[in-house]
Amino acid sequence: MIPEEKLEAIVSRHQQLEEQMATVDGGSDKFVAISREYAELTPVVAAVKELQGQIHEVQDLADLIADPDGDAEMREMATEEFGDANVKLEAMEHAMTLQLLPKDAADSRNAILEVRAGTGGEEAGLFAAELFRMYQRYAESRKWKFEPLTFAEKEQGGIKEAQALISGPGVFARMKFESGVHRVQRVPETESSGRIHTSAATVAVLPEAMEVDVQIEDKDLRIDVYRASGPGGQSVNTTDSAVRITHLETGIVVTQQDEKSQHKNRAKAMKVLLARLYERQRAEADAERAAARKGQVGSGDRSERVRTYNFPQGRVTDHRIGLTVHKLSQILEGPGLDELIDALTEDDQASQLAALDGESK
Repeated sequence: MIPEEKLEAIVSRHQQLEEQMATVDGGSDKFVAISREYAELTPVVAAVKELQGQIHEVQDLADLIADPDGDAEMREMATEEFGDANVKLEAMEHAMTLQLLPKDAADSRNAILEVRAGTGGEEAGLFAAELFRMYQRYAESRKWKFEPLTFAEKEQGGIKEAQALISGPGVFARMKFESGVHRVQRVPETESSGRIHTSAATVAVLPEAMEVDVQIEDKDLRIDVYRASGPGGQSVNTTDSAVRITHLETGIVVTQQDEKSQHKNRAKAMKVLLARLYERQRAEADAERAAARKGQVGSGDRSERVRTYNFPQGRVTDHRIGLTVHKLSQILEGPGLDELIDALTEDDQASQLAALDGESK
């Protein structure tokens, strides 16, 4: 049973956040952080109050049953109701336990999606483009905003790499399991012998960072501007609007050239750089947790093979949880991704519950 003091602490924290929201500048990052936590706790508090009501109901029934001086008919009625009430209580406590599992601090954030062609030549570029479209359709199905940041095409078709900012409630919580190597098996249109080719694309999903998350000074950066170019080096701009930002300490390099304005390109590049630095900080701080979860849903490392899309058999296999579904077309259309993401989320929750049980023994 969840301790009553833990439930009361949740209600108290929710009230505290409500009071803070009334005193903090509404346009500040602090207000954004407080309001996000408040919004996350609101449904939890509602569930806490329902659970507390059910606990009291079960206790009242137990008291009626145990009262030797009580009305016999009332005791019989209470005995009949006690079983169902207790089953309902157990279900509510399990649901509450899942809600109270340690949350990734970034779960409520927007996400920056990065898709890159991997091994496999032309096919890899085409597959990378399909994945990018899949995530765009998935975002649309969930009413999220999908804003492309970069889109570098290959001469033969497909893409070398593409980035997008996905905005909406709980984006990172849903998208974070997509990081890793995605592999495709199919017969290319140019393959006359019908031989199946295997190629790959890498996906990275990074939580959007706010300026308060990462401290960067001008001296930490080298910013180069140059003339943007299209596929094959053809000039698409006659001004030095493309921007390359290098973070000197880590060596992380971000380029942006899709906008005609140098100012806009710089702003987009900084957004991506902040996200990469924030994720680097998270990875370092959560190294122990990531190692513990690697055997479950994976570490999120881009070098890890996470999923295979087999076109001849119309199936998709997620290797982290051994799940195979024969719904390739629905998944590539976007909404079908929910089945895989739901399974990965449930597996992650199960592993956390197992870890809690292990700690309590």
